[in-house]
Amino acid sequence: MSKKKLHVPDLCYLNLGENNAVMYQLSPMELIDEALLNKEGTLASSGALAVDTGKFTGRSPKDRFIVNDEVTERTVWWGDVNIKISPAHFDQLFTKMTNYLKDKKIYVRDATACADPDYSISIRVVTETAYQNLFANNLFIRKDTDSLGATPEWTIIAAPGFLADPLIDGTRQENFSILNFTKKMILVGGTGYTGEIKKGIFSVLNFILPTYRNTVSMHCAANVGKDGDTAIFFGLSGTGKTTLSADPNRSLIGDDEHGWGKDSVFNFEGGCYAKCVDLTAEKEPQIHKAIKFGALLENINFHKGTKDVDYSNIQKTENTRVAYPLEYIDNAIIPSVASVPKNIFFLTADAFGVLPPISKLNVEQAMFHFMSGYTAKVAGTEAGITEPQLTFSACFGKAFLPLHPSKYAELLGEKMKAHQVNVWLVNTGWSGGPYGVGKRMKLSYTRAMITAALNGDLDHNHYKMHHVFKLMIPLHCPNVPDEILDPSKTWSNQEEYFIKAYELANAFAENFKQFEQPKVSKIHQEELKLC
Repeated sequence: MSKKKLHVPDLCYLNLGENNAVMYQLSPMELIDEALLNKEGTLASSGALAVDTGKFTGRSPKDRFIVNDEVTERTVWWGDVNIKISPAHFDQLFTKMTNYLKDKKIYVRDATACADPDYSISIRVVTETAYQNLFANNLFIRKDTDSLGATPEWTIIAAPGFLADPLIDGTRQENFSILNFTKKMILVGGTGYTGEIKKGIFSVLNFILPTYRNTVSMHCAANVGKDGDTAIFFGLSGTGKTTLSADPNRSLIGDDEHGWGKDSVFNFEGGCYAKCVDLTAEKEPQIHKAIKFGALLENINFHKGTKDVDYSNIQKTENTRVAYPLEYIDNAIIPSVASVPKNIFFLTADAFGVLPPISKLNVEQAMFHFMSGYTAKVAGTEAGITEPQLTFSACFGKAFLPLHPSKYAELLGEKMKAHQVNVWLVNTGWSGGPYGVGKRMKLSYTRAMITAALNGDLDHNHYKMHHVFKLMIPLHCPNVPDEILDPSKTWSNQEEYFIKAYELANAFAENFKQFEQPKVSKIHQEELKLC
């Protein structure tokens, strides 16, 4: 049966289409054929398309801009995360980009974001390369053929070969990612790293949903148990969101971006963008199994003389990635919508090695740690990061927040209280000493602790309070040695442990000064004292 030819949508609003060879809504197989024809990549032995993204193998946060206009001037949290660019510079770059793409073959895809139809937005992704369009197919929600072609709410134009002129275009350097909330458009130029496309739309939703829909937008993974109990996992890249949410005993809602609406938790995306450094079938069977034909591998290396991926080889970057549709996970929920959460996990990779591997938080502590968003920035996820660095990322996603963090925290706090959610702080980082001395927490222990929390095995009174952080630590947990639960007992020198613990506590307190009144209106300062 022959495939129905799709009508190419009108691209006049982008000054594109008339002279272009428009490759519209190609299937994964067609896009892979195009990528191979264009010499964009090669097929791995698993069948996945493997590409190199060029100079940039991670996001470039200092080159992300938001157009400063009437919509954003008084609403956006301007600063080192949200950097201003003028409407004139945006218009100039838009004209230059579309002129650059004229007469070129372009790849166009219509998709949506937000699995709950009550919150859905339509997206058009126009890319210079086939592999970027395959990424868009895998990561955004795929539309039915009958709903294609209409002018979308948001448009992304991504052209790695187009370079800005910083002297006249208002950028920092030749690469850029620019969000325009008035024209509902995102421009990505000078970088082939597909994460810029993904996080562009995430930033858009982080503006739209809290502002207009009273909905919490969250940098988190989510899954649901057989009894319908939803769990969400907050954490920055590299803290374990994807790994820990891919639980064979629970159904996956999504691995990275979600909304918490009136009566649902829903995935923003239609796929996963998983780190694959040191990936093995034994450690992460679901992710490993998803790397097959249709999946997109980025910046990996092969074993010499083969097309077998060497996941331990980080010669190009530690931020090796794979993008695949959610359906590639056997127990994924489609559509990706579930009930409000029963458990929330804050994941942190503590490079100091002093936080407990799991502790239960009251509401005030939960708000404190959500606003703090402490972790170690993991190597490879951003340009220039080569080893874990102490960082505080508000709401576990500061880099993607157009609004002040208090907006997200207040909404989350209201929902946590209304639904009496259990909140846990989980250290997936170091134990027995800081980075370089201690060892990374065993994944098997972390999984056992999370399983215990989900199953109600930690719903007991056998807890003790941490001397420094005032966190409640369980004394026992199934399948985890008791001494692992108390981080001080894993250090050979108790004095060194407490010196390091107080050092981190002071860093928490110093960081939180930025959220003092009047910026944080509903989060009472007395409730947020660390000690």
